[in-house]
Amino acid sequence: MQTAKQEVMELLQQLPDDSSLEEIQYHLYVRQKIQRGLRDVDQGKVHTQQEVEKRMKKWTER
Repeated sequence: MQTAKQEVMELLQQLPDDSSLEEIQYHLYVRQKIQRGLRDVDQGKVHTQQEVEKRMKKWTER
């Protein structure tokens, strides 16, 4: 398993040399969200399509 620093260094190597700080932050943000989602799946913190649709229906009925 890579350390966070190693992951960042790998990401930086994949990005173009002229990447802005904003672009780098965006890629780090996306990677973090993906990792969090995968961890949630591993821990069973997921919802079925039906559960999501039921929740969304409550939001759209207003």
